[in-house]
Amino acid sequence: MTLSESGSILLHMRTERLLQLLQILRQHRLPVSGQRLADELNISIRTLYRDIATLQAQGAQIDGEPGMGYVLNPGFFLPPLMLTEDEISAIMLGVRWVSAFGDVPMASAADSALAKVTAVLPADLVQGANEVPLRVGPPGELATEDLTLFRKAIRRERKLAIRYRAADGKRAAG
Repeated sequence: MTLSESGSILLHMRTERLLQLLQILRQHRLPVSGQRLADELNISIRTLYRDIATLQAQGAQIDGEPGMGYVLNPGFFLPPLMLTEDEISAIMLGVRWVSAFGDVPMASAADSALAKVTAVLPADLVQGANEVPLRVGPPGELATEDLTLFRKAIRRERKLAIRYRAADGKRAAG
């Protein structure tokens, strides 16, 4: 291995660590102690302080200081497609399930989302994403109805009045 190659590997490792630090901070709404962050990243507290300073210099809105803890301000944009293989597998599995078993609007949205995600994934991850071996079985009967109204009610926390109608078109009593 050449000196240039080893430097490149170290830079890649540090970049991954910085992104991991941002991700950890994104998961907490309250300040997290520097020692806890350092322990989670398996680095020294001194390295953590340097990493936080680097991220702040690059525009990350991290508030805090030694002894007080650190918090990433809401609204900081972290590119969402810095995904692990497991995260990609989870996304692919979910999208495939919705595409196959969701109602027409959701299946269409899943297909559209899948196209967008795979369009911006690095080439080596696209092949792996398309080869995810995980599968989920059908949920019983396939949904042929448009369930958009139900999703909207759930998102808006609204009640719906539902009346059952049998397959022969007769309304249930009540």
